[in-house]
Amino acid sequence: MASPKRRALPTALGECDRAILNRARAIVGVDEVGRGALAGPVVVCAARFDRIPDSPAIQDSKRLTAKRRREAAVLVRETCVSWVILEVWQELIDRINILEATRLAMRAGVKAMAEPGIEVVVDHVELGDLGLPIHSLKGADGTYFSVAAASILAKVHRDGIMGELDAVDNRWDWSRNMGYGTVSHRRAIGRYGRSYLHRRSFRVSPVLP
Repeated sequence: MASPKRRALPTALGECDRAILNRARAIVGVDEVGRGALAGPVVVCAARFDRIPDSPAIQDSKRLTAKRRREAAVLVRETCVSWVILEVWQELIDRINILEATRLAMRAGVKAMAEPGIEVVVDHVELGDLGLPIHSLKGADGTYFSVAAASILAKVHRDGIMGELDAVDNRWDWSRNMGYGTVSHRRAIGRYGRSYLHRRSFRVSPVLP
């Protein structure tokens, strides 16, 4: 009888972070969740570390199940020096566009952490000059522990918001789709129309009943 296959554990992130910590007092990872959603806020987290634990549990939030993310969030809060979470809701997103809303929140998060000797890594958004080294890298949430940690805290926080909104009005099934454009979500838009949480600046193709 063949033995059951075991899933290989993912490689622990942290090598890139530690390279920065060889010259910096601390590293701040910055990431967002909800940028592509049709409804609800975009949530940004900035998480500061002065050491990086050796743990394969911290990965890009998109690679983790909801249960694994909640468990990983506990580890992140226990091991980071500090973190900040910022929410930008649909009214401002519609006013200045989603990229600028994300950039605004990321800049605010970095400013909250700014001290001499700190370096920042952000997942592929240019933040401009904030008076300290900022590295904007594509795919940073899959290579930097600090950015993956920020993505986890942001995702867990945003999922909690959408779950609370679903408990108030479940017609759009927020707790399952988290505001993203799934078929069931677009079918609900076809049936009920848009809610006040929907981003009017986003194009939506409703699925008619």
